[in-house]
Amino acid sequence: MNPRDTTPVVVSTDSPDGAPPRDRHLRRLFAMAPFAAACPQLTYAAVGYFAALQIQSMDSAHKVEKLALVHAGVAAASMIAQPLIGVLSDRTRTRFGARTPWMLSGALVGCVALVAAGLSTSVAMLLGTAIIAHIGFNAFGGPFSALQSDLVPVERRGRYSALAGLGTMSAGILGPAVGASFAMHIPLGYLVVSGAILVVVLVFLALNPGIDNRGEPRAAFSFEAFAKAFWVNPIHHPDFWWVFLGRFLLCGGFYMVTTYQLYILEDYIGLTVHQATKLTPLMSIASLPGFLIAITVSGPLSDRIGRRKPIVLVGGLIIAASALVPLAFPTVPGMFASIMVLTIGFGTFLAVDQALVTQVLPSTDDAAKDLGVINIAATLPNTISPMAAAAIVTATGGYGSLYPIVALIAGLGALAILPVKVR
Repeated sequence: MNPRDTTPVVVSTDSPDGAPPRDRHLRRLFAMAPFAAACPQLTYAAVGYFAALQIQSMDSAHKVEKLALVHAGVAAASMIAQPLIGVLSDRTRTRFGARTPWMLSGALVGCVALVAAGLSTSVAMLLGTAIIAHIGFNAFGGPFSALQSDLVPVERRGRYSALAGLGTMSAGILGPAVGASFAMHIPLGYLVVSGAILVVVLVFLALNPGIDNRGEPRAAFSFEAFAKAFWVNPIHHPDFWWVFLGRFLLCGGFYMVTTYQLYILEDYIGLTVHQATKLTPLMSIASLPGFLIAITVSGPLSDRIGRRKPIVLVGGLIIAASALVPLAFPTVPGMFASIMVLTIGFGTFLAVDQALVTQVLPSTDDAAKDLGVINIAATLPNTISPMAAAAIVTATGGYGSLYPIVALIAGLGALAILPVKVR
């Protein structure tokens, strides 16, 4: 199916018993999508939260720089891994299909590495295990993202994107709350997270088995294919790159603040480590209602009106606005208000952005590869933003100077969607 094709495809995900096999398969896929989408993000959130505590106990004098190093390392690994795994996944031919082998093996590698991260005794060991965990969950997440382009009809992608976004953002919101619950037992926390993820992945793959594709033609492996794993021609596919830029800037602003959330609560708001650790789950819980409303409304609404851009734009502008709240109110209530506005914006953005992405892909034959390229827009900022934020904090002596910069970057990210021709 051409990703730009808007011709209706008659597929019901609410069909009664006795529905055709494809309808039943779609129902299972839609039902499990939030849980599967949550797995990589829960890993990233857990590693981010636990790493901040681990590094603070290992080297409190250089915690900002060391945490930036860990985030840069895992993001660089993710940025390289996902497009390359996408190339391999697109060319995989097995009795279990193209995506399932990578999703299963990636989850297994990632879970083992998570357990090892909990046993880290140095920043170097933490960095190495975190990198392996991120590579593993990129091997899961990239092929999982391609399932939308592979299986979901265009007119249902807003709903599917909303469900996947629900899982992604819920894991991002609840990850710190889970981390706070195990703040005094970090190795156990890593173990619980990895165990929960493994169960979800196994259930998802059991209910959504891949289809034997050994008879399908396969493009040959070549150096050129790997070299192109990181490239889509911007002249031939400008919409793709405008969407890439928007996601890059929005995620960049997001990571500049959220990477240091624990330290901001301590050094900007003035809380103790104990108070900041206790406050984190409360902030997460407070942000959930607005997020759930935003993501539940936005995805189906974009399907109903047949437009993605206006909703993505509004979500991006709300994200930008959230950064101004702590600047005006550097207090605990200000932080609560900021994260509530932020999650409303990200709920609106995530519910529709992935659906928009599938409609600007250059080719369905290279869906996993191209999704890997566009997902660099989410992983590359995780390399650059923590280091940029650390430099700003070091140069200015405080976190307050971050917020106007974040608001500007996120605002530009929202506006980058305007030139996209897909509605």
